[in-house]
Amino acid sequence: MAFDLFVNGTLMRGLALHANLAGAEFLGEASTVPGYRVYSIDDLHPGMFEVEEGGVAVAGEVYRMPEEVWQRVEAGEPPNLYRGMVRLDDGRELYGILYPRELAEGRHRDISEFGGWRAYVAAAGCAPPSGK
Repeated sequence: MAFDLFVNGTLMRGLALHANLAGAEFLGEASTVPGYRVYSIDDLHPGMFEVEEGGVAVAGEVYRMPEEVWQRVEAGEPPNLYRGMVRLDDGRELYGILYPRELAEGRHRDISEFGGWRAYVAAAGCAPPSGK
């Protein structure tokens, strides 16, 4: 059964792991409610998690994800990322790619001020725009 998935990192169009979404339907750009923090995990990918205070809206994209595509996406994700519920600013709640807060804070750089991975990469020049 297909489901909608919010992505906010290297799965987005033009970035390193986007090819893993082959067979998924792009539904459009989206943004979360301002209730998340985003960290750069070794400048390789973002790690997003929900917070009760001090959160920001995070930019991303939404895809309709058949189960077989999800299996490929999940297999290709960096360590510690997982699928969890995300609240979007248009009122939808759907699956997103999240990262454990306890693995981010104090270990990696908080990039929440950029509002998303694409803006951080553009400003910092830390990762190539496309992958293999």
